[in-house]
Amino acid sequence: MTFPALLTQTAWLFLLAIPIACIAWTVTHEEVFRELHEWCVAKSKTSRHLYQRKFFYLFTCEYCFSHYVTIFFLILTRYKLLLNDWRGYVIAGFALVGVANLYMSVFAHLRLEIKHERVEIEKEEKAVKKNP
Repeated sequence: MTFPALLTQTAWLFLLAIPIACIAWTVTHEEVFRELHEWCVAKSKTSRHLYQRKFFYLFTCEYCFSHYVTIFFLILTRYKLLLNDWRGYVIAGFALVGVANLYMSVFAHLRLEIKHERVEIEKEEKAVKKNP
């Protein structure tokens, strides 16, 4: 494999992981899918059969769901990493899941820091209002 080809594959890896992370995070955490998320959480806890509980759990966990989003993107783009046969799909799949989950971890950490800063600002504003 040539260096330019490896560079192109690496760029695809880090770029393709962005929409995977966005979709997985949005479906499992954001308000727009809250009702679906709550329903899936309830079904994952109360369904009668194990396979039903596991199926619904997939929509509540960003890590689990990112595997299925990755499979969709692998089919859509036919992206392979390092090897040009089926093994390239397997390597690409796990690499994409890994990078996408890295992105989601960074995003979750940033959201937590931003929320913490907002709480601190609110405390300071209340303190200023009490003691002008």
